[in-house]
Amino acid sequence: MNVRLLTWDDLDACTLLAKDRGWLPERHKWGLLFEIGEPYGIDAPDGDGLAASNVLTRYGDDHAVISMVLTAARYERQGLGRRLMEHVLEQAGGRTVSLYATDLGRPLYERLGFRVVGRAAKHTGVFRGEPSGRTRPATEADLDGILRLDAELFGTDRSAALRRMFGFGEQVLVAEGGFGHCWRNDDNTVIGPVVARDEETARALIGDLALHAGGEVRMDFDLSRESMVAWAGEHGVGSPWPVSMMVRGGELPGERSCQYLPFMQALG
Repeated sequence: MNVRLLTWDDLDACTLLAKDRGWLPERHKWGLLFEIGEPYGIDAPDGDGLAASNVLTRYGDDHAVISMVLTAARYERQGLGRRLMEHVLEQAGGRTVSLYATDLGRPLYERLGFRVVGRAAKHTGVFRGEPSGRTRPATEADLDGILRLDAELFGTDRSAALRRMFGFGEQVLVAEGGFGHCWRNDDNTVIGPVVARDEETARALIGDLALHAGGEVRMDFDLSRESMVAWAGEHGVGSPWPVSMMVRGGELPGERSCQYLPFMQALG
């Protein structure tokens, strides 16, 4: 069974593979990953869609993220996940590679040379609070400033993803020393990315984005940010579902203290 680069014609097969594993189809998210990443797959021998998938997203010449690692239930434990992982690690070249791992997937990644560097968790709920008065809606004219700040604080080039925020997401906000974005997923609105020079600015951005979104929101906090996790809980966003942050070949880029929320776990 050969690994191949997927095309837009495979998008439906990816959403069906996700549903096969009990995930939401997340077509909107898959679409972004197809635009800025490299989706790979193995065709099912029975001719019914994909047997396995993953996505490699490159950030400049020094970093890459792997995501959407899925194997159809009927092809479990046949080495397909490992085969795809080895393929995309080869494609990543000498880049440091990171991913978010469930407890189920973590042993495979450890065998491939990844190590755990932290824990993160999905927090969900309906945000309760008042507008901060510190943020404003961003326009395309703000993009250059957003990209400069992100290059400094995120530490590598993810401009391809950030340039799509205005079309992909629900809202982009800026504040002095920070920016944030939210986007609609199948069952909630995800807050991220949020990058800021200090915690108060991050809270203003996150809170205002959540109020704009209304309804249930999702925030993927690094669990070492105890004050942010507590703040979110006080405002109605909790119920954490933890995963491991893993890296192979180097360290996570940038100033981690200024990276409050990822774009999505699939993008690091």
